[in-house]
Amino acid sequence: MKKHYFFAYLNRMKYIERWSLMRSTTRENIMEHSEQVAQLAHILAVINNKIFKGAANIGEIVISAVYHEASEVITGDLPTPIKYYNADINSAYKNLEDIANKKLVGMLPEDFRHTFEEILISPSDETKRFVKAADKLAAYIKCIEEVKIGNSEFIKAKATIYKELIAYNMPEIEYFLQTFIEGFEKTLDELE
Repeated sequence: MKKHYFFAYLNRMKYIERWSLMRSTTRENIMEHSEQVAQLAHILAVINNKIFKGAANIGEIVISAVYHEASEVITGDLPTPIKYYNADINSAYKNLEDIANKKLVGMLPEDFRHTFEEILISPSDETKRFVKAADKLAAYIKCIEEVKIGNSEFIKAKATIYKELIAYNMPEIEYFLQTFIEGFEKTLDELE
């Protein structure tokens, strides 16, 4: 029987650190990050369906969030300021991510490839929108945590990311910020 290494590659997500250009007090890898993004994507989709009477495909959104950083086991985590420095770099990186995702899909048995192509290569626009919003929320929460413990390195990033969140113009984000974000500003003893 042919051996396949897709999940062995994904297991290495725990070795790829985020925020490499920032002095972080708490280290974060892309496996941990993906778990948080999946939680946040889930609640954004639930908010869409329950509060705003939408029809977000919760399962598809959460699954996409779980795997949204998978390509980075091949590409590494390119810091955001570099990734978005200009259109040429951004386009080249998106192409690299696409190649990496196709390589990962090729590491699966043929019977599973179509399923993972839909997750890694061609998720719906709605799914991409929710995962991107959740990814940005996770970055904002990271900034809150770092600033809360006195790391001034994240002050500007926190303000910038907050503006980006608002610019998404998603009622689900606004609801999340109004309902849940204050808890991240508090200490454990204050969470009563």
